[in-house]
Order: sequence, then structure tokens, then C-alpha cells
Amino acid sequence: MTGKPYNDFSDFLAKIFPFKVQKITIDAGFTCPNRDGNKGVGGCTYCNNQSFSPNFKSRTKTVSVQLEEGVTFFSHKEKLNYLAYFQSYTNTYDKVENLIAKYEEALQFPGVVGLIIGTRPDCMPEELLDYFTELSKRCFVMIEYGLESTLNRTLDHINRGHSYEEGEETIRRTAARGIYTGAHLILGLPGETREEILEHARKISSLPLTTVKLHQLQLIKGTVMAKEFRENPEKFNLFAVEDYIDLCIDFVERLHPDFIVERFISQSPKELLIAPDWGLKNFEFTAKIMKRFKERNARQGSLFGNF
Repeated sequence: MTGKPYNDFSDFLAKIFPFKVQKITIDAGFTCPNRDGNKGVGGCTYCNNQSFSPNFKSRTKTVSVQLEEGVTFFSHKEKLNYLAYFQSYTNTYDKVENLIAKYEEALQFPGVVGLIIGTRPDCMPEELLDYFTELSKRCFVMIEYGLESTLNRTLDHINRGHSYEEGEETIRRTAARGIYTGAHLILGLPGETREEILEHARKISSLPLTTVKLHQLQLIKGTVMAKEFRENPEKFNLFAVEDYIDLCIDFVERLHPDFIVERFISQSPKELLIAPDWGLKNFEFTAKIMKRFKERNARQGSLFGNF
């Protein structure tokens, strides 16, 4: 661990690359098995994928065009290289040849030095994992799996369409190939107590993960969960920012000391966000959580293995 109280993602990248890298998000036009009828319809109850999308993205644009626009968006910064981040929906859910064609299109774009693939743990066939294994020998590859929760009752409630056990098995399969492997969790899903949320940290700490990405539950317009909130607001615990900061620190104290913490929050567009609206930019939240880490004399992994 560095001088920071947790293992930071930017420091992780700095150890891998001798130059600055910037993620550019890609919407490759995929769907999800719980949207297209394979496992269900409607998608996850919290999901409105518009909330993931920077203004320079469009589902009608090619991967190359999105990368070109992304490079332009970041052109005010010093000279950068780029990681193509396939983020929206399930980016391993298509015919394998179609998937590989889009990944390779991204890798052929000038300055792109690797891929980050966001997906579900029930959408990683062995054939595609074979491709990623070979690809990881020539460039940076990270697979991020949306676990969201370790409780199957929660996964059922949010219409996730897979179990926690499927997530655990796929993470182990991926990491065994030598591929950087991440997990994503939403803190504050309906029906989960504070103790259950902290138990997520203990459970995932037994997995061979490289990174962990956290964010607060956000209620987004046009989602099933927004309707649930209108009808039964008492079932939701939307954290005040200071309470969420303490929850994150409690979580990280229980987390494996070697994991990289990629983020603590997500920001949805104001026009889509119902709650919680903290009115903070990412750097402002980071300043607050760093201050609280210091006040508590807390560090990642300080309680690891104690529960």
C-alpha cells in the first residue's frame, strides 16, 4: 500500500504503464440477457443505462468514432494513451466473432493500449475467455464483473438474473487465466442492513480479485426501482453523504489489503437523478473521504480477517 489509506486505482495504473492513461467509455450497442428475454425482460430494476453515458457517446456510433470523440474530449490534457472501456450493458453478450471484432477495432485505434470490459458473470464463455487470455499477453486487459451484492435474495429482487455463486465461480475462472479481474458492488440496495453490506467486504475478500469498484445506490428516473421508491420509500436507506463516507471506510477496513479500490461513488446526470443528490463532484467527495480516513486513523485491511 502507498502512503494513501487505501490502494488507489491511479497508482495501480502508474505501476503498469510508464505513461499517463485515460479511460474512454464505449457503448458498443450490446444488450443484456435479462433485457432481451433470454433470462428476463426489463433489465435490473435500478438500471437506466443513459446514466452511464458521457455526452460524447452514442449507441449509433462505431467504436472508432466514439474513441475519436473521446480523444477530442480529453485533448485539453497532456499527451495521453487510452484504455477503451466497454461499459454500457453486457459487453461479452453476443456472438464471439462479433465481440472480438469490436475489441480489435478499439485496439487498432491510435493510442489505445488496452481494454477494460464490463460484463456479467453469467456471460463469459470459455471461448471468449481463451481470447482474453491470449490478448492479455500483448496488452492490458481487465474484466469487471457486476456482482452488485453477495446476497441472492437481493439479486433476485433487483432482477439481476444470476446468483452470487455464479459470480464467484466466474471470477475464479478469469483470475486463474492471469487476467486482471474486478468486481462491482452497489452499497445500499433495498432490504440490506449495514451489517449485511459490510459482510459483502468479507465475502469478496476471499476471491482472487484485482480491483473493487463501489458506488452508492442511486435512484434514476425511468427505472423500476424509482417506481418502488415512490410506492414504498420506507424500504430504502438513501445515505446522507457523511454516513456513506463512514460506511465506505468501514467497508474498506474489512477488505483484503491487496485489492485496488477503483472508486467509491458514481455520478448520474442531474436530469436523470432522483436521489441522493449530494451536490458533490468526484474530487470533492475524494477530499471528504480522505479527511475522514485521517480523522479515524483508518486504513484498508486494518480489520481484515477479524470477523
